[in-house]
Amino acid sequence: MNRKKTRIIRVGDQFIGGAYPISVQSMCNTKTDDVDATLAQIQALQSAGCDIVRLAVPDEKTARALPDIRRNCKLPLVADIHFDYKLALAAVEAGFDKIRINPGNIGAREKVKLVADACKANGVSIRIGVNSGSLEKDLREQVGPTPEALCESAMRHVRILEDLNFEDICISIKSSNVADTVAAYRLMSVMTDYPLHLGVTETGTTYMGIIKSAAGIGSLLMDGIGSTLRVSLTADPVEEVRAGIAILKAVGLRQEGVNIISCPTCGRTNIDLIQTVHKVEALLKDVKRPLTVAVMGCAVNGPGEAREADYGLAGGNGEGVLFKDGEIVRKVPEDRLAEALYELIMQEEKGV
Repeated sequence: MNRKKTRIIRVGDQFIGGAYPISVQSMCNTKTDDVDATLAQIQALQSAGCDIVRLAVPDEKTARALPDIRRNCKLPLVADIHFDYKLALAAVEAGFDKIRINPGNIGAREKVKLVADACKANGVSIRIGVNSGSLEKDLREQVGPTPEALCESAMRHVRILEDLNFEDICISIKSSNVADTVAAYRLMSVMTDYPLHLGVTETGTTYMGIIKSAAGIGSLLMDGIGSTLRVSLTADPVEEVRAGIAILKAVGLRQEGVNIISCPTCGRTNIDLIQTVHKVEALLKDVKRPLTVAVMGCAVNGPGEAREADYGLAGGNGEGVLFKDGEIVRKVPEDRLAEALYELIMQEEKGV
């Protein structure tokens, strides 16, 4: 797909925008001043594939913990700041890589200038984050939380920073309404060439949250819009990372890891296909090389329909066949199908 060309900003060792890969972000839900718990969650997020982590910085007590977290963490870190410009300055001083603020809500121009100057001097980028629930009073009263209002709010904040000669900016304009979110980002992508941070806000629990995020973020990615993303879920942040990576893989923007294709169950299926595909998925979860693996319920769907898969299995009556590159390798009893497929893949990948 043709991605929209944007400016490039740096966040630690990550680059956002241009032709750089789309990064996956998440936000810790620990109390940031609980340094051990926060570092443990950052490690879990990193292990899941997270590229950038954001931390809430609501007060001075939290700000005092930031240097310790920075010293013990290699991932790029973003400080989430609201209202108090001094917290943003503390995060910059602690070595954080990006600040998430709305310049319009942290006080007088002089305070915003202090933040912009500190960020510029230290190579720290700024994300302007506008949500439908945080619109300025005049926009809320005049037009409500429309896509146009979200964009106008974001551009007001952009103009504040541009007037202060600061342009290392990333923009997010999120709504809990999927259609409004998509419309706002499409409009913003025409209005500016700053990189866009994609997301649908307040999506709910894991099941519906992933569906809403896939619909919204996926639509935009297929349009070539977006340079980084966060899937916002009321769930373990690790689930946000897994969902973000899965969305990128689904639209063809990430290749690493196993892509499992499996057929829907039907009356022709004579093996426990649901259990089998879950076993295969669990066994292959740590494989990093791009592979397509098919788990098919019967001879009708496999290996024929899965001929393009690197590896796969197809169920029969109490047994199944393993195949590689569309060619049958051998028959295996049903209770050994998942494990036998895993063993075949591992042997082949190791050159045994």
